[in-house]
Amino acid sequence: MKGRLTLPKNPGDAFRQAYRYFENAKELLRKTPIEYGIYKDEKYVKEASAMAYLASLRAIDGCLLHKGVSTDKLPASITEYEKALQRIPHNGKLFAAMTIVYQNLHIFGYYRGGVDVEMIKSGLNSVKLIINALSRRKG
Repeated sequence: MKGRLTLPKNPGDAFRQAYRYFENAKELLRKTPIEYGIYKDEKYVKEASAMAYLASLRAIDGCLLHKGVSTDKLPASITEYEKALQRIPHNGKLFAAMTIVYQNLHIFGYYRGGVDVEMIKSGLNSVKLIINALSRRKG
C-alpha cells in the first residue's frame, strides 16, 4: 500500500518494532520537563504519542501475522484494527486498552496536542498492556 510504513515481515519483526517504538516514545517524553501536571513541550508529546500509538498497532500486526494473516492483509485503519482485536479473546481488556490508546495518544496527544501527564501515561500503560499481552500469547 502506497504511503504506508514499512510493514513487518513476520511476528518477531512486528514485536521488535512494537518494543522499539514504545521505547522511543518514552525517550521522547524524557526530553520535555513537567510542570504542574503538564508536559512543557508539545512537540515531544506529539511525537511520543504517535510513536506509542504505532507501537500498539505493530503488536496487533504481530499477533495477526502469528495467526497466519499475510502482510498484505494486515489492517489499514483503526476500524480494521478494532475488528481484529474483537476476534482475539482477552475478556475485552485489549479492546478497552486500544480505545484508551486511540483516544489519549492518537487523538488528544498527537492531533490535538494534549499535554496532560496523566492522560499520556494512561495511554502508555495501555500500549504496554497490549504489547505484553499479545507478545506473550502470539495469537
